[in-house]
Amino acid sequence: MPITHIWREETVEANGLITVSAKIELPEEPAKHLWYRLPAEYGSLITHSCDPFVVATILLVMSRGAPTVVHGEVSPSLLQNLAEFQAAWACWRPEKYHKVEITAEVERELSPAEPPNQAIAAFSGGVDSCFTLLRHHQGLCGRLQRPLKACLMVHGFDIPLAEEEVFVRAAAKSQNMVASLGVKFIPMATNYREFGQDWEDAHGTATASCLMLLQKSYSTGLIGSFLPYQSLKLPWGTNPITDGLLSSKTFQSVHDGAAFTRLEKIELIAKWSEALQNLRVCWQGSEKDRNCCRCEKCIRTILAFRAIGADLPPCFEQDISDAQILNLQKVKSAQLDELALILETARAKDISDSWVKALEKSIERNRRVAIRQQRQKALKQQLQKHLPPTLLNLWRRF
Repeated sequence: MPITHIWREETVEANGLITVSAKIELPEEPAKHLWYRLPAEYGSLITHSCDPFVVATILLVMSRGAPTVVHGEVSPSLLQNLAEFQAAWACWRPEKYHKVEITAEVERELSPAEPPNQAIAAFSGGVDSCFTLLRHHQGLCGRLQRPLKACLMVHGFDIPLAEEEVFVRAAAKSQNMVASLGVKFIPMATNYREFGQDWEDAHGTATASCLMLLQKSYSTGLIGSFLPYQSLKLPWGTNPITDGLLSSKTFQSVHDGAAFTRLEKIELIAKWSEALQNLRVCWQGSEKDRNCCRCEKCIRTILAFRAIGADLPPCFEQDISDAQILNLQKVKSAQLDELALILETARAKDISDSWVKALEKSIERNRRVAIRQQRQKALKQQLQKHLPPTLLNLWRRF
């Protein structure tokens, strides 16, 4: 029977950096090495457990459908949670992911982190992670409050590993924000994306694995929500249903902030001067350490600041035009919901500038496009069910 093997490798320290890795042997595929690298000064934070590698590869091994053996130590409580995680993703994407049995040479719970009850947050420098950092720092979470002591920024996620100088500049901006609140900033690099997993599915497990790697000192990892509860998209890599299942008895992954819309998050961030200087929301621009001021996400963020009555933040080097708003294309449903909320907020505040009318027209056009695409998709699904392959291929040509 084909089996997937995960082997924890020896930790290597060189040139002021420490590298933690595992060999991943998938059935009938060449062995691959998944690694994480960070400054050696943070070596004392790194767990000896294989838990991070199991979390990192869970969707990968599910996509192959073979039983998995971990040659090392894994928390039994994590394996229990991952059984439910697998059940969810196998239901959401049955054509792609299949439940697999995961066993380890040693199943043992880890000792609690020292000092106890400290939290670390994933930090990209964008709206979601800034909101998570700021609200926990200011004690605005009530019973959900966590003692947030550090933020982790990962090179190899939105900024490719080859772009080292770009990451250094982006990390400097993030560090300025984090340091302004007296929180520790930790940079990390990983080759996770070289494994070719669907990033829309896998970014949650990728993020959780990086946070979990540091569980020797942190018992909670905060993952800022991408979408609010009222606009949830499932399946999606980070979500309030399965993020919490990437946990063990000694390390809890927490999906943070889904009770708030992006507009509400920006209202809080707008009071933080370092964020206005250094916020980085853009991932489509050619220079990934800055905001391009042209993509849909940049435009949407600038409009949110306008809707709350704020000036253009310095992190955006140029303002946007009505023409850019009108020409917004391929806007997804969740983003359309947010644009509609921005429009509603602007109207409630009696903002009558020309951009408001441009936004209204843009939303209407994108909704028509979305409806047309939904109808085409439904028609395609019906044809696939009923047409023979030869006629289906002929239909696709037209």
